Amino acid sequence: MGSGGPLFIDVTWHPAGDPGSDKETSSMMIASTAVNYCGLESVLHLTCCNQSQEKITGHLAKAKQLGLKNIMALRGDPLGTDWEEEEEGFNYATDLVKHIRSEFDDYFDICVAGYPTGHPEAHSYEDDLKHLKEKVDAGADFIISQLFFRADTFLKFLRDCRSIGITCPILPGIFPIQGYQSLRQLVKLSKLEVPEEIMQIMEPIKDNDAAIRSYGIHQAVEMCRVLLDSGEVPGLHFYTLNREVATIEVLRQLGLWIEDPRRPLPWAMSANPKRKVEDVRPIFWASRPKSYIYRTQDWDDFPNGRWGNSSSPAFGELNDYYLFYLKSKSSKDALLKMWGEELTSEDSVYKVFTSYITGQANHGGHKVMCLPWNDEALAPETNLLKDELEKVNRRGVLTINSQPNINGKPSSDPIAGWGPAGGYVFQKAYLEFFTSSENVTALLKVLKKYEPRVNYHIVNVEGHNLTNAHDMQPNAVTWGIFPGREIVQPTVVDPVSFMYWKDEAFALWIEQWAKLYEDESPSRMIIKYIHDNYFLVNLVDNDFPLDSCLWQVLDDMFELLDAPPEPVSDGAVSE
Repeated sequence: MGSGGPLFIDVTWHPAGDPGSDKETSSMMIASTAVNYCGLESVLHLTCCNQSQEKITGHLAKAKQLGLKNIMALRGDPLGTDWEEEEEGFNYATDLVKHIRSEFDDYFDICVAGYPTGHPEAHSYEDDLKHLKEKVDAGADFIISQLFFRADTFLKFLRDCRSIGITCPILPGIFPIQGYQSLRQLVKLSKLEVPEEIMQIMEPIKDNDAAIRSYGIHQAVEMCRVLLDSGEVPGLHFYTLNREVATIEVLRQLGLWIEDPRRPLPWAMSANPKRKVEDVRPIFWASRPKSYIYRTQDWDDFPNGRWGNSSSPAFGELNDYYLFYLKSKSSKDALLKMWGEELTSEDSVYKVFTSYITGQANHGGHKVMCLPWNDEALAPETNLLKDELEKVNRRGVLTINSQPNINGKPSSDPIAGWGPAGGYVFQKAYLEFFTSSENVTALLKVLKKYEPRVNYHIVNVEGHNLTNAHDMQPNAVTWGIFPGREIVQPTVVDPVSFMYWKDEAFALWIEQWAKLYEDESPSRMIIKYIHDNYFLVNLVDNDFPLDSCLWQVLDDMFELLDAPPEPVSDGAVSE
């Protein structure tokens, strides 16, 4: 849903499992992931049913710590059939709104629920409107309505709210009907009544899922058009029930689904409030943004305008972050199919990297969709280098990060573009890879004739660092020029950060690859040998207006390696 640019998404409340547990609820972690890793504003639902004030305060404190800023305050439904008061708890959503404002002042934006036909437990429609106004007066910022089936039902509710002094935004809750049985279940839970004219249309086609979906989309589109044409509705809120296809189709037909390929920055921005100023990151985490955010989540200050020098903040430890990939047997099996159920040599590893680059199936017939250093498939920009990347990976230059040189492409370019319209973007060619000590020895000889054009950092697992960037200053490798703004340089090669990244990059060989195999197995020993003996290398070609020389550097390295050894003279003289 994020590709359509929603104002926000919201996540329904699922309470934590163990009483007294400090673990976050699944709801909170989904919302946190959306905010921090996907850059999506999120509204976290929070119910006060069966929860003490102390528990609720703890949930809110955790939400704030995770960067969540929006709460939908709800009473919630009882676990049984009847409502029971929680000792030291709240009876109404109004009490929850007051509590949030009392404990957290204006930090959270608060949303509350409105019922276009009145809450099913309210004495009357008018009585329910009064309760809604109490929630708003207690500190709610906006209202999302319960679903409804006629546009005039919502418009009447909206005007009734305005007539009693509710002035905040009110969003209509839209539910595209997607199935006969699911509609009946939803109606039963929400105690709503489906209009007779809708039931008459649905009854004859109730066993035809495709026909039901088609009608549901049509009905939602027509209702939304009436609401939008009224001029009284500031937006639309969709109940997707985790099924996005119908909602996307409704938005497309309304002309509201507009995918903009332009990125604000070359990397995925976080929506965490304290990261709003962040506009510079080291390139090393370009393919692993989640671990970068995880390692910097406790920073108080984020770089803005330029990356600092060696005094930049320390990166946090990953701790059990690696375990995410090995939590379930199914994920372990999937990784083994991609990365090799049995490795027989270093060349077996080269083939895995090559399959990832080419997109072709490996020898087991499975596509390599990711690597430990790359969370997803190749970026469109990387595809520009596919032929060169394939060639060097086959020969043991195991690439984990790269970018082509770019000299003044429009910011609207569908592949390399980023930032506001009317700008131009630039990049230095960059290449990062693991390779053997033999290759490094040859590479160092070759690099001498490319200085100072090419900067390099070469490090092994023990931290033995070889570099020609001796002043240890950051090197901007991506920048943009935009109307009315200073130059933005969002991606850098920073020598200090590289040493933090080195620890993570080497650890991934063991934590995410070697651990797939039995102890002392040949496969595990091969990965461990690479971990212990290979070097991590990054190369930057500073002459971005010219064709990149990095591929020639590697060709020269291979040529040196392939050259026959020079004959050794024994000092004899022949005539």
